[in-house]
Order: sequence, then structure tokens, then C-alpha cells
Amino acid sequence: MASAPTTGSTEGKEELVQVAAHRSPARDDALDKALRLLETLPLVDGHNDLPWVIREDVRARGDVFAYELTREHQDGDTDIPRLLAGRVSAQFWAAFIPTHVPHPGRTTLEQIDVILRLQEAHPDVFMPATKASDIAKAKKLGRIASFIAVEGGVGLENSLAPLRVWHAAGARLMTLCHNETLDWVDSATDAPRHGGLTAFGRAVVRELNRLGMIVDCAHVSHDVMRQVLDVSRAPVVFSHSNAFALCDHPRNVPDDVLARVRGNGGIVMATFVPDFIGQQSRDWMRPLKDEFGKSRHDIDMGAAVAARARDAGPWPRSTLEQLCDHIEYIADKAGLRHVGIGSDFFGGPTPPGLEDASRFPHLLAELIRRGWSDDAIAGIASRNFLRAFRTVERIGRELRKSEKPALGTVEEIDGR
Repeated sequence: MASAPTTGSTEGKEELVQVAAHRSPARDDALDKALRLLETLPLVDGHNDLPWVIREDVRARGDVFAYELTREHQDGDTDIPRLLAGRVSAQFWAAFIPTHVPHPGRTTLEQIDVILRLQEAHPDVFMPATKASDIAKAKKLGRIASFIAVEGGVGLENSLAPLRVWHAAGARLMTLCHNETLDWVDSATDAPRHGGLTAFGRAVVRELNRLGMIVDCAHVSHDVMRQVLDVSRAPVVFSHSNAFALCDHPRNVPDDVLARVRGNGGIVMATFVPDFIGQQSRDWMRPLKDEFGKSRHDIDMGAAVAARARDAGPWPRSTLEQLCDHIEYIADKAGLRHVGIGSDFFGGPTPPGLEDASRFPHLLAELIRRGWSDDAIAGIASRNFLRAFRTVERIGRELRKSEKPALGTVEEIDGR
């Protein structure tokens, strides 16, 4: 476990020594403090897949009103009561689509539409947001800043033009790919075909920079992570990833990349997925995953998990405390100003203590128990992300003064 970070001052270090010399604050005291801080401190979650959950719900089938967000969904993890209980101030909703859907361009727009309708259906709760400054504005109004993120570049259908359409629709972050390698970018959980990014992939990164959209490397291969850091003129975000050194899932970020995030000004947003947190969880699940770490499609996952539990004992789903180990490790390697929170809530399994969107204050409480200063808590809750987002916006404004919109397709740019 990395040592508990401070603001870096001598006074802060002396305070840590004093904390270490005494018993840690009682659990309720730490939680009370976290809740107190969140009365004025915004909390940003970098990734939530609720729009896809609404689409796949057998009753709602994409109808936001039919999904009834105002009630607690015991079979899910995200709804309005629990977002409010979790003190969420800004949420990046993923317009996610699977890589192999028949009409990826259309489906991406349909998922953006779900997010827009979510905002329209609950204007008293969600404030449509497109700027970093909207987060403080929403907090002041007692609402949740609602951001659109596109998860997976398959919806581009190998053209740069849709990037500007997505931006015009309000999208401000793009995860380059999902679990499969595309024609221009290698995924972390699929066979590499390009040795990283193609020329078209580099053009995607540069155009996102020009638009002032955040480049998200959460699902790309380690080689792509390094190449994006070579190409990007703006800070890069890993919206839902952990530290590879603590859990060797290929979606996690290796040490050499963590070291470069500091110089880039980017941020790694720690995620709640059990297999990305605990090595025991990852190893337990290996027989149920393919060689790249994705769930197998040739088995009934529910039955397979039950059979595995009979043979190997219960699935160790990781813990909130182990996630905090990742957070401290990332802070140690990348710097305290370069870590955030990206839950990746999607209605799937979560670790004990991180069951749903109401649990964010409990995560901060554990960091408080470890001696994190108020400044450090403010950083991971929102300040670090806001700094990176503002820089992305500023660089985009500057680039649009000197660069024209980029045009082209994979065939034209990669010479295929």
C-alpha cells in the first residue's frame, strides 16, 4: 500500500505523523466528515453505463420514463435516490454500444438520445452540461451536471466527420474503443492488429484535441496508451481504470504510463469493477474469461460462476479497501493531482462496500481514515478532473483558431 498522500507541505507531513500515532477516526466520524465536505465539494464520477441499462431493460426498452429513475432499483446500482444519497455532483453518462452491433453509427446516436431524454425527463435533478464550469453551476443549483460521453469509436464507422456531430450533440469525452480492436486502434482486451494506433487513430486524437473533447484511454492497449500520450496536445483521461501493478488485468494502467500521466496533465479515475481491483478476483474468474480477459460467450455465466464457486470456493469480489490501495498507488506513481473516481456502474457485480451510487461518501471516508487531507479529498472528488477538463477546453479553443476541421476516412488516411 502506498503511503497516505498529503498536500506536500511540512505541516501536512507532521499532521500525518500525528494521525499515525493515534487511533484512526471512528468509522462514523470519517463518514460524517466526508458528508460534511460534500456539502460544498463537487463529486465527479467519470463513467456510468445507465443509458445502456435503460436500453436493455426488458420493460423499459430504452424508454427513460418507463425505467422510473425516481425509484430505487434493487436489481441495479444507479437511480435518482442513490445518486442523491451518494452526493454525486457531475456524472459522465456513457453512450456505450457493443462493437459488433449491426448499425453502430445509428446506435451511438440512439444512446446519445437516451442521455438527452434522461435530462429532459428529470430537469429538476439533471442539468445538461457541456463545460467544466457547469459542474460548479449545477452544484450551486442543487442539481447533477449531466455530461455525454461516447464509449467506443466503432460508431465513427471509420470517418472523422461524426466526431463533430457528436460534439454538436453535447458529447465532451470519447473512449477510443471498447473491448474489441477496431480498424484503427488496438483494444486492451483483444488481439492487437496495428501495434497501437494507425494514422487514422492519430487523426482521431488530434481532432478530439481540436474540438476540446476529452480523449479517454480506458479501454485501449498499453501500446495505444503510450502512443496517445505521444500524440495528444491535451491532457488524457482514463475514465475507469486501475493500476496494473496491483491487478494484472490488461485494462489497468502500467507503471510507465502512470509516470507519464503526470507530465501530460491527465488523470486516472479509479474504477469499481472487481476484476480490475483484486488479483484474487481476476485469477478466480480466469476460467470464465477468454484469453484477453473478456467474458466468454460460449457459456452461461450465471451457471458457470455457481459451478466455479462449488469447485474453488466463493468468488472474492475485491473490497473497497483494495480499491483505496489502487487509489493510493496511482497517487504515488502519477501524483496526487492525477487521480479521480470512475465507478463504471453498469448493473453488474460490485465489491462489498461499493454496491451502488450511494456509496461514494464511504469511499472518501476510507481515504479520510487513511490520513488523506481535505485538499487531497477535494482533488480526487473533483478538483483534479476539473483541472484536466479546463486544460482540454483551453487547448481546444487555441487549436480551433489555427486548425481546420479534419476530414478523411480510414481508407483515405491509412491508404487501404
